[in-house]
Amino acid sequence: MTESQKVHPGPVGAAACEPGDTALPYEYTETLFPVPRLGAGLQFLGEYQGSGSTERKYLVRRGDGQVVQLSRLLYLVAEAIDGTRNTETVSHRVSGRYGREVSADNVEYLIEQKLEPLGITVPFGQEGDQVAGPTTDLLLVLKGHRVIFRERQVARIAKALAWLHRPPVVVLVLAAALGVDVWLFAVHGAIGPVLQVLEQPVLMLAVFALIVASLVFHEFGHASACRYGGARPGSIGCGLFLIWPSMYTEVTDVYRIGRAGRIRTDLGGIYFNIVFVLGLALAYFLTGQPLFLAAIYLVHFEILEQLLPVVRLDGYYILGDLAGIPDLFGKIKPILQSMLPGRPVSPEVAGLKRPARVMVTAWVVTMVPLIVAELGYVLWNLPRLLGTSLRSLAEQVAGTWSAFADGQISAGLVGVVGSFMLICPLAGATYLAVRLVGRLVKVTARATEGNTRLRLAICGGALVGAGALCAAWLAGVTPEPLPRQPPIAPILQPGVPTARPTAAAPAEVRSTPAAPDPTVLTSPLPETVAPSASAEASGPAAGASVSPSASPVGVVPTPGPTSPSPSPSRTSASPSAGPSTSPTPSTTPSGSPSPSVTPSESPSGTEEP
Repeated sequence: MTESQKVHPGPVGAAACEPGDTALPYEYTETLFPVPRLGAGLQFLGEYQGSGSTERKYLVRRGDGQVVQLSRLLYLVAEAIDGTRNTETVSHRVSGRYGREVSADNVEYLIEQKLEPLGITVPFGQEGDQVAGPTTDLLLVLKGHRVIFRERQVARIAKALAWLHRPPVVVLVLAAALGVDVWLFAVHGAIGPVLQVLEQPVLMLAVFALIVASLVFHEFGHASACRYGGARPGSIGCGLFLIWPSMYTEVTDVYRIGRAGRIRTDLGGIYFNIVFVLGLALAYFLTGQPLFLAAIYLVHFEILEQLLPVVRLDGYYILGDLAGIPDLFGKIKPILQSMLPGRPVSPEVAGLKRPARVMVTAWVVTMVPLIVAELGYVLWNLPRLLGTSLRSLAEQVAGTWSAFADGQISAGLVGVVGSFMLICPLAGATYLAVRLVGRLVKVTARATEGNTRLRLAICGGALVGAGALCAAWLAGVTPEPLPRQPPIAPILQPGVPTARPTAAAPAEVRSTPAAPDPTVLTSPLPETVAPSASAEASGPAAGASVSPSASPVGVVPTPGPTSPSPSPSRTSASPSAGPSTSPTPSTTPSGSPSPSVTPSESPSGTEEP
């Protein structure tokens, strides 16, 4: 080959030169017919079925796992790039499939201005194929992923369990679960088994292990439902949701199938929780151990938590798939801006189908006020929350250390679980507060760029609000920390005193006489006063001595045992004689505190879109 027929290689590939053409300078050929390349690990997922947008959307997944939505034209351009075709060849291929003329200049423009900023194609002039595209830095998203079951293992597990999603099996499972719930909550009673477990630290650890097993089985439900619908599940792992350890299942491939398949996948985890409940019920009927019924009670709280569409749990993805919108949080800002008077409708909102737009708007106008109200409530009660939590944590850690020091290993391990339950909310709230403040500062700086007066006004308003709140805290206007109370679940707080705080006893009144007034003549009282019949009938008079046979101080008679009616509440319940709303448990005539339980929320599984 002569020099005039050579193809001049460049860092992004070769310029297209036909045999016999005069070789052009390298800089000119690279600009005329460059060869684009895709980023490493890019996968084409196809059309997003059941989308809530008026336009057809297509999905690709980058090598870092980020899923990107593309228009049909951009998807065709990216799909035509194979590392050997130049932009002119790509334009011919795209024009034939798109049905309209797309020139080489159009292709080059789309690559440089659209695909390259998204991290889909390699920038012209770069030798390697590793690209760093934009990522979504979300507050309420799983962080620190660690794989537990790899894709091959998940595929085998999903294949073995996919038959549970057949309609006849689903009907039988739901009917059996309904029967178990009616028996447990209406006949047997759900609180009793929980109390029996709380009396034994070893049983409490066993219940904790069962809850962890239910979380793993929950993820198997997502994977098997994905496989049953015709998609391919990915790996199963764990991460941190805020600060809570949580599990996830990679089911990105589910976006290739229809809406019904995605919703089945979303509900698969909750459905497998129900299957797990049936397994626990069977274990109880075979062994008679109450720990299985206690685990059933706690799994119900896990199911209720998963159904909330507030954060990125199953309920959030169910609502998103019903609307056909993968990221509901991404629509909050454009919907709120479109609701302002005089503002045009955002293209992101105008491009939604009417049912999807109504559904997402209803979600936004419901969730935003709730989030703002919750934030204001937390700020107003922050001293109370911090004071109570830190005091409780200090007592918990000290009691757990004492349990280990005394050789009570099982009680100490349960105390570690209780400490973990106190530390996680504090650490999670701190992490969320720091991220939220940082996000607000960045958004404000970006929105007020070039407008010094507006920036100063916003900063002044923030300082005034923070100063007023601090003044309210220091002045004691905000609620005070809760007084010390005996633990509701003593088994979770070893070493923490279970007696009531010292208070005046209602059965014995001791009064200190005031200093005598010298202007008033008084006569000495007799040493003893014989009770008259009227005094016996109306109770001890002022100054009368109290008989030693009176009821002991602090003993409150309790009514006879009743069958408590369960309530799916996250507040603690005192089961000494049925549910009680008092935070201080009553004591039995023997003086021992009545046990009670605080249903704890287990870490929930999440799934990645």
